[in-house]
Amino acid sequence: MNKAGLRISPTNSLFSTLLVRVLTALTLFLGLNAACLAANNGCSNATLKGDYGFTIQGYSPNPDGSTSPIKGVAITHFDGAGKLTQRDFVVTAGVVPPGDGNAQTGFQFSTGETGSYTLNPDCTGAAEIDLNVNLGFGSTGVIKLMLVLTNDGRVIHTVVAELIPPGATTPVLNTTSSDAWKIVSDHDQQ
Repeated sequence: MNKAGLRISPTNSLFSTLLVRVLTALTLFLGLNAACLAANNGCSNATLKGDYGFTIQGYSPNPDGSTSPIKGVAITHFDGAGKLTQRDFVVTAGVVPPGDGNAQTGFQFSTGETGSYTLNPDCTGAAEIDLNVNLGFGSTGVIKLMLVLTNDGRVIHTVVAELIPPGATTPVLNTTSSDAWKIVSDHDQQ
């Protein structure tokens, strides 16, 4: 018997020892899990900083019900505070947008694109790119993106949620997505 007057049997003692070990292991597991979560604070706007190279692909519907392929590349600079600037070269059905050059004069990247982004702690987010193409009527062009940041902020995956082309007044359907990798210089790797 113990001091409380309870009878201690070998079975009770074994059960108590196992219970203490299980509770100790559980406490350690939860503590390590909390430490890992504290070390990985998730994402914020500051996680997305620097230059990223994008590949763009998708399809745009045509008035006749068919679709045209969209292909492109872009370099986007994220400032770590929710603002972005971008330059891109995108073709739809093999046609370069007006103002991006031609085979005789040379091709060029669109410039002057600006925008904003917001990242959530779970590394999902949204961005809006303002194309800033003034045709004198309608929209100057707006692309709204949903995004996921992976690989410790080095890779971005996006899907276009809404596209209002320059000159349009309403969104058009599209199935465009892009993937990007952070551009790292030799200086960044040291």
